[in-house]
Amino acid sequence: MAQLEGTENRINVERSRFNDLVQVYNVKVKTFPANLFAGVLGFSQKTFFISQTGAENAPAVNLQINK
Repeated sequence: MAQLEGTENRINVERSRFNDLVQVYNVKVKTFPANLFAGVLGFSQKTFFISQTGAENAPAVNLQINK
């Protein structure tokens, strides 16, 4: 159980980091003078990571050991 919780926490941390970096990137792409270069070179705004519907529910895990 502790490993599952640790994995979930790491996923949440990395999702948060990704969205923070996307926010910084999107601001850079929209502000002058970077927006001039971004437009010419084909850089555009990126979308934030949004989990799929139902992802908030943890999957069922069988903790019994079969011998």
